[in-house]
Amino acid sequence: ISSEEWHAVFRVNMDGVFYTFQECINHMVEAGNGGSLVVTSSTSAKFGAPRSEHYAATKAGVNSMIQGLAVEYARYGIRANSILPGWIESAMTENAFANEIFQKKVLARVPVRRWGTPQDFSGLAIYLASDASTYHTGDFFLIDGGYSAF
Repeated sequence: ISSEEWHAVFRVNMDGVFYTFQECINHMVEAGNGGSLVVTSSTSAKFGAPRSEHYAATKAGVNSMIQGLAVEYARYGIRANSILPGWIESAMTENAFANEIFQKKVLARVPVRRWGTPQDFSGLAIYLASDASTYHTGDFFLIDGGYSAF
């Protein structure tokens, strides 16, 4: 990993989340109605990711940021949670999924025996955005088809 790659990923994954949440929190505190901060992290924050140390490090950092925000802003009714997707079909994973060796090795380790899709997150997103989750903060949701349990 080059220094430039490290810093580019850090700017997007850490700085981007930090500054976005900072603005959201300012609006939420001013409005006085609480709110819900949700970030997409990654299971790579928990597991090794060869040639992706920079990505994994930023996602682990985002998870730590979420816990800090959850504690700091709970008094304003603001919750903060993180979603950790496993292997999801997307433009980002397109190259990996095109590799037959990768597919054979990784899919065999996903207990539900399929790749995730964006639709697998809809119920969780609704829950986190709704009043049903007003007592749920500082948590990490693994959506990985059982990959991390295997």
